[in-house]
Amino acid sequence: MPIAFMLLFVHGFGGAIETGSDSYVAYRVSPTRPGPVWWGQDRGMLTIGQLAAYAGVTVRTVRHYHQIGLLPEPERDASGYRRYGPTAAVSLIKIRTLANAGVPLSRISQLLEADSATFAEAIRGIDGHLREEIERLQTSRRQIAQLAAGDGLTLPPEVTAYLDRLREIGVSERVMAGERDGWILVAAHWPDHIREFMPGKLAQLDDPRVVRLYRVLSEILDGGDDDDPRLGEAADIIANLAEQAYAAGTFEPSDGDYQDLMHDLLDALAVEADPRMQRLQELLRERGWTGWNRMERLA
Repeated sequence: MPIAFMLLFVHGFGGAIETGSDSYVAYRVSPTRPGPVWWGQDRGMLTIGQLAAYAGVTVRTVRHYHQIGLLPEPERDASGYRRYGPTAAVSLIKIRTLANAGVPLSRISQLLEADSATFAEAIRGIDGHLREEIERLQTSRRQIAQLAAGDGLTLPPEVTAYLDRLREIGVSERVMAGERDGWILVAAHWPDHIREFMPGKLAQLDDPRVVRLYRVLSEILDGGDDDDPRLGEAADIIANLAEQAYAAGTFEPSDGDYQDLMHDLLDALAVEADPRMQRLQELLRERGWTGWNRMERLA
Protein backbone atom coordinates (compact mmCIF):
# COMPACT_ATOMS: atom_id res chain seq x y z
CA MET A 1 0.00 0.00 0.00
CA PRO A 2 1.39 3.47 -0.89
CA ILE A 3 2.70 5.43 2.10
CA ALA A 4 0.37 8.35 1.37
CA PHE A 5 -2.66 6.09 1.74
CA MET A 6 -1.26 4.58 4.93
CA LEU A 7 -0.85 8.07 6.41
CA LEU A 8 -4.39 8.96 5.34
CA PHE A 9 -5.70 5.89 7.09
CA VAL A 10 -3.80 6.66 10.28
CA HIS A 11 -4.35 10.41 10.49
CA GLY A 12 -7.49 10.91 8.44
CA PHE A 13 -9.73 8.30 10.05
CA GLY A 14 -8.44 8.42 13.61
CA GLY A 15 -8.22 4.65 14.09
CA ALA A 16 -5.82 2.77 16.29
CA ILE A 17 -2.74 0.91 15.11
CA GLU A 18 -2.40 -2.54 16.56
CA THR A 19 0.45 -4.98 16.16
CA GLY A 20 -0.65 -8.50 15.40
CA SER A 21 1.05 -11.74 16.18
CA ASP A 22 2.55 -11.81 12.69
CA SER A 23 4.83 -9.41 10.87
CA TYR A 24 1.97 -7.36 9.41
CA VAL A 25 0.27 -4.33 10.87
CA ALA A 26 -3.55 -4.35 10.94
CA TYR A 27 -5.63 -1.21 11.03
CA ARG A 28 -8.83 -1.40 13.07
CA VAL A 29 -11.59 1.06 12.24
CA SER A 30 -13.77 2.29 15.08
CA PRO A 31 -17.29 0.78 14.80
CA THR A 32 -18.73 4.28 14.95
CA ARG A 33 -16.31 5.66 12.34
CA PRO A 34 -16.76 3.67 9.13
CA GLY A 35 -13.71 3.54 6.93
CA PRO A 36 -11.24 1.30 5.14
CA VAL A 37 -9.93 -1.97 6.53
CA TRP A 38 -6.25 -2.89 6.30
CA TRP A 39 -5.89 -6.61 6.05
CA GLY A 40 -3.29 -8.53 8.01
CA GLN A 41 -1.92 -11.95 7.23
CA ASP A 42 -4.51 -13.89 9.19
CA ARG A 43 -6.85 -11.21 10.37
CA GLY A 44 -9.06 -8.66 8.63
CA MET A 45 -10.63 -11.19 6.26
CA LEU A 46 -14.23 -10.25 5.60
CA THR A 47 -17.42 -12.23 5.85
CA ILE A 48 -19.85 -11.95 2.94
CA GLY A 49 -21.94 -9.46 4.93
CA GLN A 50 -18.92 -7.31 5.70
CA LEU A 51 -17.78 -7.43 2.08
CA ALA A 52 -21.22 -6.39 0.86
CA ALA A 53 -21.41 -3.51 3.34
CA TYR A 54 -17.90 -2.37 2.47
CA ALA A 55 -18.67 -2.26 -1.26
CA GLY A 56 -22.13 -0.76 -0.79
CA VAL A 57 -24.15 -3.67 -2.16
CA THR A 58 -26.40 -6.32 -0.66
CA VAL A 59 -25.43 -9.86 0.30
CA ARG A 60 -27.93 -11.06 -2.28
CA THR A 61 -26.07 -9.08 -4.95
CA VAL A 62 -22.75 -10.67 -3.97
CA ARG A 63 -24.29 -14.13 -4.20
CA HIS A 64 -25.79 -13.28 -7.58
CA TYR A 65 -22.38 -12.22 -8.85
CA HIS A 66 -21.02 -15.55 -7.65
CA GLN A 67 -23.78 -17.43 -9.48
CA ILE A 68 -23.12 -15.74 -12.81
CA GLY A 69 -19.36 -16.05 -12.44
CA LEU A 70 -18.71 -12.33 -12.25
CA LEU A 71 -17.09 -12.46 -8.80
CA PRO A 72 -15.04 -15.57 -7.97
CA GLU A 73 -16.37 -17.46 -4.98
CA PRO A 74 -13.68 -17.95 -2.31
CA GLU A 75 -12.99 -21.20 -0.55
CA ARG A 76 -14.64 -21.67 2.80
CA ASP A 77 -12.69 -21.65 6.04
CA ALA A 78 -12.60 -24.45 8.60
CA SER A 79 -15.94 -23.28 9.98
CA GLY A 80 -17.57 -23.42 6.56
CA TYR A 81 -17.76 -19.65 6.03
CA ARG A 82 -16.65 -17.71 2.99
CA ARG A 83 -13.81 -15.32 3.74
CA TYR A 84 -12.92 -12.48 1.42
CA GLY A 85 -9.64 -10.64 1.10
CA PRO A 86 -8.78 -7.21 -0.28
CA THR A 87 -8.68 -8.39 -3.90
CA ALA A 88 -12.31 -9.49 -3.69
CA ALA A 89 -13.27 -6.12 -2.20
CA VAL A 90 -11.51 -4.21 -4.98
CA SER A 91 -13.13 -6.41 -7.65
CA LEU A 92 -16.58 -5.97 -6.13
CA ILE A 93 -16.19 -2.19 -5.99
CA LYS A 94 -15.19 -2.14 -9.67
CA ILE A 95 -18.17 -4.33 -10.57
CA ARG A 96 -20.53 -2.13 -8.57
CA THR A 97 -19.16 1.03 -10.19
CA LEU A 98 -19.58 -0.32 -13.71
CA ALA A 99 -23.04 -1.70 -12.97
CA ASN A 100 -24.19 1.61 -11.48
CA ALA A 101 -22.92 3.34 -14.62
CA GLY A 102 -25.30 1.25 -16.68
CA VAL A 103 -22.87 -1.34 -18.01
CA PRO A 104 -24.69 -4.67 -18.55
CA LEU A 105 -23.49 -7.40 -16.21
CA SER A 106 -22.73 -9.56 -19.23
CA ARG A 107 -20.11 -7.01 -20.34
CA ILE A 108 -18.45 -6.26 -17.02
CA SER A 109 -16.19 -9.32 -16.90
CA GLN A 110 -14.85 -8.47 -20.36
CA LEU A 111 -14.23 -4.86 -19.37
CA LEU A 112 -12.40 -5.79 -16.19
CA GLU A 113 -9.90 -7.77 -18.25
CA ALA A 114 -9.62 -5.31 -21.16
CA ASP A 115 -6.68 -3.05 -21.90
CA SER A 116 -7.13 0.71 -21.86
CA ALA A 117 -7.92 1.09 -25.56
CA THR A 118 -10.43 -1.77 -25.61
CA PHE A 119 -12.01 -0.49 -22.40
CA ALA A 120 -12.42 3.03 -23.80
CA GLU A 121 -13.96 1.74 -27.05
CA ALA A 122 -16.39 -0.49 -25.17
CA ILE A 123 -17.43 2.36 -22.90
CA ARG A 124 -18.13 4.58 -25.91
CA GLY A 125 -20.35 1.87 -27.34
CA ILE A 126 -22.20 1.46 -24.06
CA ASP A 127 -22.61 5.22 -23.82
CA GLY A 128 -24.19 5.24 -27.27
CA HIS A 129 -26.68 2.57 -26.25
CA LEU A 130 -27.49 4.52 -23.09
CA ARG A 131 -28.13 7.67 -25.13
CA GLU A 132 -30.56 5.74 -27.33
CA GLU A 133 -32.29 4.34 -24.26
CA ILE A 134 -32.54 7.82 -22.74
CA GLU A 135 -34.12 9.14 -25.95
CA ARG A 136 -36.59 6.24 -25.94
CA LEU A 137 -37.51 6.91 -22.31
CA GLN A 138 -37.91 10.62 -22.99
CA THR A 139 -40.29 9.77 -25.84
CA SER A 140 -42.20 7.49 -23.47
CA ARG A 141 -42.44 10.30 -20.93
CA ARG A 142 -43.90 12.63 -23.54
CA GLN A 143 -46.45 9.99 -24.50
CA ILE A 144 -47.37 9.37 -20.88
CA ALA A 145 -47.79 13.11 -20.38
CA GLN A 146 -50.30 13.08 -23.23
CA LEU A 147 -52.50 10.71 -21.24
CA ALA A 148 -53.86 13.74 -19.44
CA ALA A 149 -55.13 14.97 -22.80
CA GLY A 150 -56.88 11.65 -23.42
CA ASP A 151 -57.38 11.56 -27.19
CA GLY A 152 -53.91 12.81 -28.09
CA LEU A 153 -52.07 9.66 -27.05
CA THR A 154 -53.17 7.50 -29.99
CA LEU A 155 -54.59 9.99 -32.47
CA PRO A 156 -53.10 12.65 -34.75
CA PRO A 157 -53.91 16.30 -33.99
CA GLU A 158 -56.32 16.59 -36.93
CA VAL A 159 -58.53 13.92 -35.37
CA THR A 160 -58.32 15.31 -31.84
CA ALA A 161 -59.44 18.68 -33.23
CA TYR A 162 -62.45 16.95 -34.80
CA LEU A 163 -63.29 15.20 -31.53
CA ASP A 164 -63.04 18.52 -29.71
CA ARG A 165 -65.53 19.94 -32.20
CA LEU A 166 -67.92 17.06 -31.48
CA ARG A 167 -67.79 17.90 -27.79
CA GLU A 168 -68.56 21.53 -28.60
CA ILE A 169 -71.81 20.57 -30.34
CA GLY A 170 -72.91 18.52 -27.34
CA VAL A 171 -71.96 14.94 -28.25
CA SER A 172 -72.01 12.70 -25.16
CA GLU A 173 -68.89 10.98 -23.87
CA ARG A 174 -70.40 7.58 -24.63
CA VAL A 175 -70.70 8.46 -28.30
CA MET A 176 -67.27 10.09 -28.12
CA ALA A 177 -65.75 6.81 -26.92
CA GLY A 178 -67.04 5.01 -30.00
CA GLU A 179 -65.88 7.80 -32.29
CA ARG A 180 -62.43 7.80 -30.71
CA ASP A 181 -62.01 4.02 -31.05
CA GLY A 182 -63.14 4.15 -34.66
CA TRP A 183 -60.64 6.88 -35.48
CA ILE A 184 -57.87 4.92 -33.78
CA LEU A 185 -58.49 2.12 -36.29
CA VAL A 186 -58.72 4.54 -39.21
CA ALA A 187 -55.52 6.39 -38.24
CA ALA A 188 -53.64 3.11 -37.89
CA HIS A 189 -54.88 1.78 -41.24
CA TRP A 190 -54.76 4.97 -43.32
CA PRO A 191 -52.22 7.20 -41.54
CA ASP A 192 -51.24 9.01 -44.73
CA HIS A 193 -54.84 9.95 -45.57
CA ILE A 194 -55.97 11.46 -42.27
CA ARG A 195 -55.29 15.00 -43.46
CA GLU A 196 -57.38 14.32 -46.55
CA PHE A 197 -60.31 12.94 -44.51
CA MET A 198 -60.61 15.59 -41.84
CA PRO A 199 -61.58 18.77 -43.76
CA GLY A 200 -64.63 16.98 -45.14
CA LYS A 201 -65.53 15.56 -41.74
CA LEU A 202 -65.31 18.98 -40.13
CA ALA A 203 -67.42 20.47 -42.93
CA GLN A 204 -70.14 17.90 -42.23
CA LEU A 205 -70.55 19.36 -38.75
CA ASP A 206 -71.82 22.56 -40.37
CA ASP A 207 -74.86 20.59 -41.56
CA PRO A 208 -77.69 20.87 -39.00
CA ARG A 209 -78.81 17.34 -39.87
CA VAL A 210 -75.44 15.89 -38.85
CA VAL A 211 -75.47 17.87 -35.60
CA ARG A 212 -79.00 16.64 -34.91
CA LEU A 213 -77.93 13.04 -35.65
CA TYR A 214 -75.10 13.19 -33.13
CA ARG A 215 -77.35 14.70 -30.48
CA VAL A 216 -80.08 12.11 -31.04
CA LEU A 217 -77.55 9.28 -30.84
CA SER A 218 -76.15 10.81 -27.65
CA GLU A 219 -79.61 10.86 -26.08
CA ILE A 220 -80.31 7.29 -27.18
CA LEU A 221 -77.02 5.83 -25.93
CA ASP A 222 -77.20 7.73 -22.64
CA GLY A 223 -80.71 6.36 -22.08
CA GLY A 224 -81.75 2.88 -21.08
CA ASP A 225 -84.41 2.06 -23.70
CA ASP A 226 -83.34 -0.92 -25.84
CA ASP A 227 -85.86 0.05 -28.54
CA ASP A 228 -85.80 3.82 -28.25
CA PRO A 229 -88.26 5.34 -30.76
CA ARG A 230 -85.65 7.96 -31.59
CA LEU A 231 -83.70 5.21 -33.37
CA GLY A 232 -86.19 5.75 -36.19
CA GLU A 233 -85.34 9.44 -36.34
CA ALA A 234 -81.63 8.60 -36.44
CA ALA A 235 -82.23 6.10 -39.26
CA ASP A 236 -84.21 8.70 -41.22
CA ILE A 237 -81.40 11.25 -40.95
CA ILE A 238 -78.73 8.74 -41.98
CA ALA A 239 -80.79 7.48 -44.93
CA ASN A 240 -81.46 11.05 -46.06
CA LEU A 241 -77.74 11.91 -45.93
CA ALA A 242 -76.90 8.69 -47.78
CA GLU A 243 -79.43 9.42 -50.54
CA GLN A 244 -77.94 12.86 -50.99
CA ALA A 245 -74.39 11.48 -51.20
CA TYR A 246 -75.49 8.74 -53.58
CA ALA A 247 -77.14 11.26 -55.88
CA ALA A 248 -73.97 13.37 -55.82
CA GLY A 249 -71.83 10.33 -56.67
CA THR A 250 -69.62 10.62 -53.59
CA PHE A 251 -69.89 6.99 -52.49
CA GLU A 252 -66.55 5.23 -53.01
CA PRO A 253 -66.41 1.72 -54.54
CA SER A 254 -64.85 -1.22 -52.71
CA ASP A 255 -61.04 -1.32 -52.71
CA GLY A 256 -60.84 -5.11 -52.47
CA ASP A 257 -61.12 -7.76 -49.81
CA TYR A 258 -58.56 -6.14 -47.50
CA GLN A 259 -60.35 -2.80 -47.53
CA ASP A 260 -63.68 -4.59 -47.16
CA LEU A 261 -62.33 -6.25 -44.03
CA MET A 262 -61.37 -2.86 -42.60
CA HIS A 263 -64.83 -1.44 -43.25
CA ASP A 264 -66.43 -4.55 -41.74
CA LEU A 265 -64.23 -4.09 -38.68
CA LEU A 266 -65.41 -0.52 -38.24
CA ASP A 267 -69.04 -1.59 -38.67
CA ALA A 268 -68.58 -4.31 -36.04
CA LEU A 269 -67.02 -1.78 -33.69
CA ALA A 270 -70.22 0.29 -33.74
CA VAL A 271 -72.32 -2.73 -32.75
CA GLU A 272 -69.85 -3.76 -30.03
CA ALA A 273 -69.98 -0.24 -28.61
CA ASP A 274 -73.74 -0.55 -28.08
CA PRO A 275 -76.09 -3.40 -29.14
CA ARG A 276 -78.74 -0.83 -30.08
CA MET A 277 -76.63 0.01 -33.11
CA GLN A 278 -77.67 -3.39 -34.47
CA ARG A 279 -81.29 -2.25 -34.29
CA LEU A 280 -80.32 0.98 -36.06
CA GLN A 281 -78.75 -1.03 -38.87
CA GLU A 282 -81.98 -3.03 -39.21
CA LEU A 283 -83.93 0.20 -39.53
CA LEU A 284 -81.51 1.41 -42.20
CA ARG A 285 -82.07 -1.78 -44.19
CA GLU A 286 -85.77 -1.06 -44.09
CA ARG A 287 -84.94 2.29 -45.67
CA GLY A 288 -82.86 0.71 -48.43
CA TRP A 289 -79.35 0.98 -46.99
CA THR A 290 -76.85 -1.41 -45.45
CA GLY A 291 -73.59 -0.89 -43.63
CA TRP A 292 -72.47 1.73 -41.20
CA ASN A 293 -69.01 3.06 -41.90
CA ARG A 294 -69.33 2.53 -45.66
CA MET A 295 -72.98 2.36 -46.60
CA GLU A 296 -74.28 0.61 -49.69
CA ARG A 297 -77.60 1.10 -51.44
CA LEU A 298 -79.74 -2.02 -51.59
CA ALA A 299 -81.15 -2.92 -54.98
